Amino acid sequence: MRAVFVSTPSPDDPLSVLEVGDRPEPEVPDGWTTVQVEAVSLNHHDLFSLRGVGLPQERMPMILGTDAAGLDEDGNEVVVHGVVASPGWTGDETLDPKRTLFSELYQGTMAERVAVPRRNLLPKPAELSFAEAACLPTAWLTAYRMLFVRSGLRPGQTVLVQGASGGVATALVVLGRAAGYRVWVTGRSEEKRAAALELGADQAFETGARLPERVDGVMETVGKATWSHSVRSLRPGGVIVTSGATTGYDPGAELNRVFFTQLSVVGSTMGTRDELESLVRMCAVTGVRPVIDVELPLEEACEGFSRMLEGRTAGKIVFTL
Repeated sequence: MRAVFVSTPSPDDPLSVLEVGDRPEPEVPDGWTTVQVEAVSLNHHDLFSLRGVGLPQERMPMILGTDAAGLDEDGNEVVVHGVVASPGWTGDETLDPKRTLFSELYQGTMAERVAVPRRNLLPKPAELSFAEAACLPTAWLTAYRMLFVRSGLRPGQTVLVQGASGGVATALVVLGRAAGYRVWVTGRSEEKRAAALELGADQAFETGARLPERVDGVMETVGKATWSHSVRSLRPGGVIVTSGATTGYDPGAELNRVFFTQLSVVGSTMGTRDELESLVRMCAVTGVRPVIDVELPLEEACEGFSRMLEGRTAGKIVFTL
């Protein structure tokens, strides 16, 4: 079957090790099933995998991809939840110390077919296209959990989203606006800021700009490049929710500001199957849809990876089969 995979990591030149070619059909353990993939979205996790981050050489070749939408063995339209809990785990899958994502221990979703645990399948509403549904399990679920589960913020409060154009960031803007938050964003270019305003952001600012007032919460996926600005932008008692660090994991902590103004720093990772079900239902009920920057055939995966690596994004990059 055709797939996008990596056989040897390259920390400095990830695109050089991206492969599109034939891979063996998936092995199906007990309690698992197969999905015929119709669409899969690209995430920063996939770039990290090419660099060997969290994916050692001994697990390669590895098919990339953490989320997908497609058809189950009976022809039903389904969405794949990307968090794989360990056998016997109950409760919040994201708290399982042995949890994993597709393309870490198990072959990923960027292929014609993928093996998944049966419990990781959810019905896809007819209102959502396969491409839209494929955006939900990683980036959009991450945004949903950040806003509605981990932040403790309420509609009407002001949320700053750092880095306006990425998949999680655009999801935060759209979901936040739909839920009644006042959403501000930062973006590196006028084009990216304008795109965020079109999505429904109330105001857009240059990266690192002084804000008109301090905000109730900051949604962080950028890391080192924006961390100081995030800390300084919060009102006393405010909260930073962080789910990633695409520019580096080791910013200055600025603990003096954290304790003196009693800030909360909250980590957030992906989301549960139940939260994904709620997100899917929210999209169906409200008409909110994932923002897709470009759809490409799986064979043109290199173009999609190049766009992400260079920051040429305004929403999700989706590969179709």
